[in-house]
Amino acid sequence: MDLTKAVVAALVLVNIAFVVGWLAARRRHGLHGRPQLPDVGIGALTTFLDTLGIGSFAPTTALLKFRGKVADELIPGTLNVGLNAAALVETLLLIGLVEVQPALLAAMVGSSAAGAWLGAGVVSRMPRRSIQLFMGVALLLAASFFAMSNLGAFPAGGTALGLAGWKFPFAVFVSFVLGALMCVGIGNYAPLTILLALLGMAPIGAYPIMMASDGLLQPVASLGFFRSGRFSHVASLGLTAGSFIGVPLAYSIIKYVLARPDGIRLIRWLVTFVVIYAAMSMLRSARRERAAARAAAAVSH
Repeated sequence: MDLTKAVVAALVLVNIAFVVGWLAARRRHGLHGRPQLPDVGIGALTTFLDTLGIGSFAPTTALLKFRGKVADELIPGTLNVGLNAAALVETLLLIGLVEVQPALLAAMVGSSAAGAWLGAGVVSRMPRRSIQLFMGVALLLAASFFAMSNLGAFPAGGTALGLAGWKFPFAVFVSFVLGALMCVGIGNYAPLTILLALLGMAPIGAYPIMMASDGLLQPVASLGFFRSGRFSHVASLGLTAGSFIGVPLAYSIIKYVLARPDGIRLIRWLVTFVVIYAAMSMLRSARRERAAARAAAAVSH
């Protein structure tokens, strides 16, 4: 079995564990409810954008914040659980799109999953205000990456589809860090694209690595959130249902959309402004949490 097939096999196995873990969490935490149409719509829209390479974590965070039905501290877990189906389908459809170095693909995917396992454990214990601060910063970073992409500020990169020497372990280490950061809502496509371009790879080489990393790290991170119960069961169901609309729709028209880059650029600018607004809202919530904590402390003394 070659390394790419091994990645796919690991992806299938960990997603079986994902389903079993979700069912167990449902019983353990007494979770119930059915998907709600607004959440299905959010899932369909943001997974459509994700399949086109725009990303889903930042716009989903923004829309969940606007909807106001998911507590801020539950959003990281909801992103990983609810958008996992999209990551699985996208990976299976697109992992063979570019023939990147199999060893690099396997190593970066494995390290990102290890980072996600660590990150999920940390995020599950973080207080609400810390999560609000991290996600507010994550959204601002995402908005800056969207703007950089539209302005052509990403490095041009080279033509290689693999790495050698010190560049190989360095990329694997950064992938581990990005896997951990995915647990607080920082998507990995733009950072991976920049990283691999700076190391001399063709930017398109980031695509299968990013897809496969998401496909493996999201179910791994979700297992941590299942243990703690720190995710919205109902919203996750809605996002999952929407994934089976957004991904196939985008995949069916991706060749035509990518042939019109101005359309992608316009969508990305719109997402940028929405995400900035959500970031400010998240940071304002964190400030209110701090003010409320100080007031409570003053009363207690």
